[in-house]
Amino acid sequence: MQYNAHAKVNIFLKIVGKRGNYHELLSRFMVVPSLYDTLSFVPKKSKAAFELMGDFNCALEHNTLYRTFMVLKQHGFAKEVERVMSEYALHVTKNIPTGSGLGGGSSDSATFLKMLNEVGSLGLSVEEMMRIGSEVGADVPFFVSDYESANVSGIGEVVEKCDETALDIEVFTPPLACNTALVYKTYREYFLQSMDQALALKMVALKSPELLSGFSKEELNDLFPACLKAYPELGTYAKEGWFFSGSGSSFFRLAHKVNNG
Repeated sequence: MQYNAHAKVNIFLKIVGKRGNYHELLSRFMVVPSLYDTLSFVPKKSKAAFELMGDFNCALEHNTLYRTFMVLKQHGFAKEVERVMSEYALHVTKNIPTGSGLGGGSSDSATFLKMLNEVGSLGLSVEEMMRIGSEVGADVPFFVSDYESANVSGIGEVVEKCDETALDIEVFTPPLACNTALVYKTYREYFLQSMDQALALKMVALKSPELLSGFSKEELNDLFPACLKAYPELGTYAKEGWFFSGSGSSFFRLAHKVNNG
């Protein structure tokens, strides 16, 4: 069976505080129906305890899918998940670019968590999977929730459903990967004083079409100036009418419908 792990965009992303080394945010996450990775269990070809098949640019121990496996073991499900992975390899077809601000790694992890819960008969509720997923990555709880649109706060662990359906979104990703840690470091050094909690609270109350029609990409995403500072070449891809997702590098807009008559 094949599982789809959808991308997301940040309709808006506002930094509203700090918690230790982390930044607290208010953001509107929305899934992108047309863009997703695919995951499936396939017969194993090796005797490795965890076999991952796919195009990844990091060592296995740093992969969020492997971390998902390890976190479930730490939560008392070692026997169940080891049994699943002794029989299957995890096959992933990547369509969501890495370093794009579209949440591909987190979406893959959330999907894998749900796959292991189902195939391994772990019996975890959505709320329990969201809590476990937060230990893997800040965006994982949103993807576990299966909400099409949600207001996300804290460091990503607070996910509140937004009563709207996902918009028809077109995504453009430049040939440039943004390092999230570098973008946040640049934000701390140059833009931290520009936090505007009042504007963030105003945005939370608006529907996504209102946000996209009423604000610019600079107003909607606090990380966009930091990305431009860290990656000046990004400016050549910043076109009018396109918005910026997460810590970059992807831009998005409402898909333009072709009128046939």
